[in-house]
Amino acid sequence: MGGTGIVRHPLYIEHLEGVPHVESPARLKTVYRMLDSPDMAGRFEAVEPRPATDEEITRVHTPRHVERIRSTTGYPHAALDPDTQTTPQSSDAAHLAAGGLIELAERVWSGELQNGFALVRPPGHHAESERAMGFCLFNNVAVAAAHLLAAKGADRIMIVDWDLHHGNATQHSFESESSVLYASTHQYPYYPGSGSLDEVGRDQAKGCTINVPLSTGHGDAEFYAIFRDVFLPIGRQYKPDFILVSAGFDTYHQDPLGGMQVSHEGYAAMTRLMMALADEVCGGKLVYTLEGGYDLEGLRGGVQAVLLELVGDSVLDDGYVSSLEQADPPRVIDKVLKLQSKYWEV
Repeated sequence: MGGTGIVRHPLYIEHLEGVPHVESPARLKTVYRMLDSPDMAGRFEAVEPRPATDEEITRVHTPRHVERIRSTTGYPHAALDPDTQTTPQSSDAAHLAAGGLIELAERVWSGELQNGFALVRPPGHHAESERAMGFCLFNNVAVAAAHLLAAKGADRIMIVDWDLHHGNATQHSFESESSVLYASTHQYPYYPGSGSLDEVGRDQAKGCTINVPLSTGHGDAEFYAIFRDVFLPIGRQYKPDFILVSAGFDTYHQDPLGGMQVSHEGYAAMTRLMMALADEVCGGKLVYTLEGGYDLEGLRGGVQAVLLELVGDSVLDDGYVSSLEQADPPRVIDKVLKLQSKYWEV
């Protein structure tokens, strides 16, 4: 079994270069500098991204949407909605972001790599089938999940989304499909407005959407408990063939867009739980993709903490993990489990 793969590319930095925007190239610049630092360089396997094909993208998005994104190529600046903009190479970057995650997922699926992190832009989990929104052009994680199901023989995929904002488009892509279990923690009510407690999936897929809406002020202990007491027990019963994580770092305690209190250690602790689940149910097949995170220190340190956990060099000590285990769980867990008990043994 191989090591931990990393997807990175200079084209991802070209998206929105020179445009004042909170989802700025500086985000990846600071992460890439961290990867090249003496204590991180050489520890990961480089995965060369390739553009996603139209066939791969249209498993999730309509051809009209793909053409709309492609039509922005070469234009100095286009606004697709008040939050979502493009620059001349944004379409190419978006194709490469989705394709980079597919390439990493394929390498982990085959056993060439154990796990990995796609450090890409633009992010994806808000991009609906026919609409770019929330800084997102294509839904990278949904495209990768659909590819594993359609082209690699996977039967069940679990997507865990710990971004501050609910992944509306990821949920909508699969909420009637029992082949994907979508589990999200998010600040609520907040952008984009979806992700209420009672959104549990549709038709034969009821119970395959798990939303844990949170008020502001929650930190490491609360997130750890949600993963331990909700996502892991249901994930064990679902038995996915592969786990994808939409990793947003805008729950960091200093993030300008959020009101959560997660630390770098909190991201490592959640990753430890996800690795334990992946080891138990799918041979460790676990891949992260970058979503939000707008405080540069929070983003850099959070990504580093996740990567170190993935390679077995944790920032956590036993005392900190013990404090998380002993903390009182948030009350929302009881509400989630009561709803989900109709579909799972929880």
